[in-house]
Amino acid sequence: MRKLGTTDLKIAPLVLGGNVFGWTADRETSFAILDAFLDAGFNAIDTADVYNRYAPGLQGGESETIIGAWMKDRGVRDRIVLITKGGLPMGDGMEGLGDAYLQQACAASLRRLQTDYIDVYMAHRSDPGVPVEETQRTFQRLIDAGQVRYAGCSNYTPEELAEAVKAQGAGQARYEVVQPLYNLIERAAYEDGIETICSSHGLGVITYYALAAGFLTGKYRKAEDLAGSARARVAAEYLTPKNLELINVMNRVAIRHEATLAQVSLAWIMGRTSVTAPIASATSLTQLREILQAAKLRLTAEDFADLDV
Repeated sequence: MRKLGTTDLKIAPLVLGGNVFGWTADRETSFAILDAFLDAGFNAIDTADVYNRYAPGLQGGESETIIGAWMKDRGVRDRIVLITKGGLPMGDGMEGLGDAYLQQACAASLRRLQTDYIDVYMAHRSDPGVPVEETQRTFQRLIDAGQVRYAGCSNYTPEELAEAVKAQGAGQARYEVVQPLYNLIERAAYEDGIETICSSHGLGVITYYALAAGFLTGKYRKAEDLAGSARARVAAEYLTPKNLELINVMNRVAIRHEATLAQVSLAWIMGRTSVTAPIASATSLTQLREILQAAKLRLTAEDFADLDV
């Protein structure tokens, strides 16, 4: 188990992404994945109120609802480090990090999750229309009320994170956990500023998009491979000569370890000392078993050098 920043939370080296629950994984499949994840000794689950509002026919809250129903049915809330996020649009007038709405959003998440507290509640992205001091005061109110244990933020720029760190103080919660985009292709969003701030202030780091919409699993190597994929539009952006060469390098590393490309991708992130854990999603038990094995993979200095292309 790894300590999450300076909090008293300890998590296994891989966080289960809940973005697929209620979307590409139905309730029955989601329950099976969650059961297997917990049974394998892992404990942290990441979700958000907005999941899966962006999918056709869905309105948001589906992921939290499934996770909440599973925790209640299995009686496992005390074994879970629960991470969720708020602030993105959930309907008319329902968005942002202002005091009134953030408290409303948190209450709604608690109802869907069928729990009376959230371990880490995160600002899903910054809100330029609300002073960061107001947002952090609201987080502190939620902490004082026992609804939230720790505050965090996702998708902040280095400048926004630096401002938030500077603003923390009496009556204003500290962002203890940061959730940046980070993978073998998209490194700058984290390495160019965010990483230094997190390391300097002892912040926990849970990265998302570890597999780049599935591209880093190696299953998309030409346009024809994207047919029928729920993430085809996103994955298509990665089909460049440079990225395809990276896939070739990853394949050589994977062969050395008798591993898969997904496992190499996740192990590479786990090997970065400033990162607490990456987030990875699974839509089947087969996928879940594959990604969980990444926690056992130890890349060598030669592997890291080869992958630094």
